[in-house]
Amino acid sequence: MLAVLRNRAYRRLFTAQVVALTGTGLATVALALLAYDLAGAGAGSVLGTALAVKMVAYVAIAPAVGAVADRLPRRALLVGADLVRAGVALLLPFVDQVWQVYVLIFLLQAASATFTPAFQAVIPDVLPAERDYTRALSLSRLAYDLESLFSPALAAALLSLITYNWLFLGTVAGFLASAALVASAALPKPGVQTPAVPVPTSLPTGRVRARATAGARLFLAVPQLRALLALDLAVAAAGAMVTVNTVVYVRDQLGRSTGDVPLALGSFGAGSMVVALFLPRVLDRVPDRVVMLRGAMLLTPVFVVLGAVTAAGGGGWRWPTLLAAWAAFGAACSMVLTPTGRLIRRAAPAGARTSAFAAQFSLSHSCWLLTYPLAGWLGATAGLGSAVLVLGAVALAASALAVRLWPARKPAPVEHEHAGLPAGHPHLVDARRVGGGWRHSHRPLPDGLHAHG
Repeated sequence: MLAVLRNRAYRRLFTAQVVALTGTGLATVALALLAYDLAGAGAGSVLGTALAVKMVAYVAIAPAVGAVADRLPRRALLVGADLVRAGVALLLPFVDQVWQVYVLIFLLQAASATFTPAFQAVIPDVLPAERDYTRALSLSRLAYDLESLFSPALAAALLSLITYNWLFLGTVAGFLASAALVASAALPKPGVQTPAVPVPTSLPTGRVRARATAGARLFLAVPQLRALLALDLAVAAAGAMVTVNTVVYVRDQLGRSTGDVPLALGSFGAGSMVVALFLPRVLDRVPDRVVMLRGAMLLTPVFVVLGAVTAAGGGGWRWPTLLAAWAAFGAACSMVLTPTGRLIRRAAPAGARTSAFAAQFSLSHSCWLLTYPLAGWLGATAGLGSAVLVLGAVALAASALAVRLWPARKPAPVEHEHAGLPAGHPHLVDARRVGGGWRHSHRPLPDGLHAHG
C-alpha cells in the first residue's frame, strides 16, 4: 500500500491531505468547546446546526464543482480553496455570537466542498494504473482513521498548555501547508473519460447540470449502491451522535474536564482505526456484503448501551462505558465505510466510477444533513435520551433496509449486445464486434446503458 508514495506528485498530495485533515481535526475539538462557551448545555444544538450548515454546503456545492472542475486550472482551484479555508479559520477565535459561527462554517465548508471533488479528480490522473489508484484509496481511508485518533490526542496535549482558541491557529497552519504542498506538486492534465450514463440531448438541463446529476442517477439505479445509501444513513446516525453530543456527555452528563472531550472523540477514532488495519485480511475471506451489513447491525446494540449510560443518574462506570461505546461506534462505522470503495468499483461500470464516487460523497453527506440536526436539536430540547432513541431507530431502520435492498446472491452473467456505443467506450473493454454492435456478457447492471437489469 505504501508503494504508491514513491510517486512524488502523489506523495505531496497525500501529505497535503494529511496536514489538512489534522488541522480540521483540531478545529472540530475547538468548535465543540467554542459552542459550549457560547451556549452552555445548548452546545449540542449549536453544533447540530453548524454541522447541518456544513452538510448543506457539501450537498449543494460539491456536485456542481465536480462537474466543472476539469475545466478550471487545477492548481489554482485547489490552492485557492485552501487559502480561503485558512482565512476563515483565522477568524473563528474572534467569534462571540452564535450566528457568526454559522456564517463562518458555511464559508469554510463551501471552500472544502470545492477542494474535495477537485482533489479526488486529480488522483486518478496522478496514478492512472488501477492497482495504484486502489492502493491510494485504501491509504486515504487509513489517513482519515489515523486523523480521528491523532487530532484529538494532539488537541488534548495542547489544551494542557493553551486555551482552545489557539487550536484554530493549528487549523490555519494545516491549510496553509496543504496549499504549499499542492502548489509544489506536478499535476497532470485531466484525463478524458466517456460518460457511462448517457443524457438525452432533448433534456433542457444543460451539459453541466447533466454531468452533475449523472452519478446520482447511476447511484440510485444499482441495487448495491441503493443499499449503500441506506448504510450511509445508519453510519450518519451513529456518527452524528458522537460528533454533536460528545461535549455534552463529557461536560454536562458526566461532569468531566475539557481535556476529556478529545479523549472521548479519540476513542471513536481508535475503534475505527483498529478495524481498518485488520479488515483487509478479513475481506480476503468474507464478502463485502457480510462485513458491511454486520457493521451496520452492530450500531443498534451500541445505541442500547448508550441509552443505559444516558438514563443512569450516576456511577463511575458510565465514563469507561461511554468510551467503549464510542470505540464500538467507530469500529462498526469502519466496517461499513472501509469496503465502500470496493463496492462502488464493482457495482459501477468502469466509465462511471468517477461519477459514482462523486455521488457517494454528495448523497452520504445528505444523510449527515438529516442526522446532525436531529442529534443536536433533540438533545437540546427533548434531552439526550430522546436523541439516543430516535437516532438508534434511524440506524436500525436503515440497516434493515440495506439488508432488503442488497441481494444476497449475484445474478448470473447475461450475454447481450450494445448497438449505440462508440469503439473505445470503457464499457466495451471485453466486448467483441458483432454486426453493427458489440456483444459481451456480465451480470445485470441497471446503469443507464442497459434497458433491463
